[in-house]
Amino acid sequence: MAKRISLREYQEGVVARLKTAAAAAQVDARLGVRIHDRNWLLDLADVAEVMPVPTVSPVPLAQSWFRGTSNIRGNLVSVSDLSGFFGGPGLVANPANRLVLLHPRHLPHAAVLVERMLGLKHLADLNEIEPHGDAPWAGARYQDAGGTAWQVLDIPKLATEAAFLQAGL
Repeated sequence: MAKRISLREYQEGVVARLKTAAAAAQVDARLGVRIHDRNWLLDLADVAEVMPVPTVSPVPLAQSWFRGTSNIRGNLVSVSDLSGFFGGPGLVANPANRLVLLHPRHLPHAAVLVERMLGLKHLADLNEIEPHGDAPWAGARYQDAGGTAWQVLDIPKLATEAAFLQAGL
């Protein structure tokens, strides 16, 4: 148990240091993740924690993209598969998959599955490009020097989307 608490404290410390470094340098850093066939950028302020995927217990009579619940340090957390919610195929289990816990101010005890982490991306290193006519939670689009496209995932808008909140059939 002591190792889990220490790991959690370590992860929280890393997130806090990243936020402090970004604020001090006046750099708008985002967390890059892969969801199905697209690269997404998450605002660090919208993410509470990132962790390997724990055991997820399925819930009957739920949408196919709602994977179920997981016990995270004694709290039941709802787990949604964003690939499935966005209309793609469900996430295939892989050791690179990660569970992103959303900040409680947006949606308490909620997490989303992502295919893998892609590291920190600084908006100053990206060029804004023409936006897609996507869903309301899809923010600005950017392109890096290598030509890779990045889409901002607006977690506050996603967390208030009626379809996302209705996990039952």
